[in-house]
Amino acid sequence: MSEEPGEVVVYWRPMCPYCMKLLARLRFTRLRFTKVNIWQDPDAAAFVRSVADGNETVPTVTVAGRAMVNPSKRELLEAVEAYAPHLLPGSG
Repeated sequence: MSEEPGEVVVYWRPMCPYCMKLLARLRFTRLRFTKVNIWQDPDAAAFVRSVADGNETVPTVTVAGRAMVNPSKRELLEAVEAYAPHLLPGSG
């Protein structure tokens, strides 16, 4: 998968309650991120399998190239703060 340095990518699929929960919570953070539907992107599905023990576990999120499988909103924001703080609202 190619992503810009410092980018946040959320790998998800339709009807996934865990994906919907995380995406809903992220709406209120104003964090910039890219959504990738693994059912529409075979390369994205392969990437998720490569970091999730062969499973298509979603949401899987990358922050500056670091993968997290099914992170909480807090875990995700902590990773952004550590590895891509420029993406946080109010950073300049």
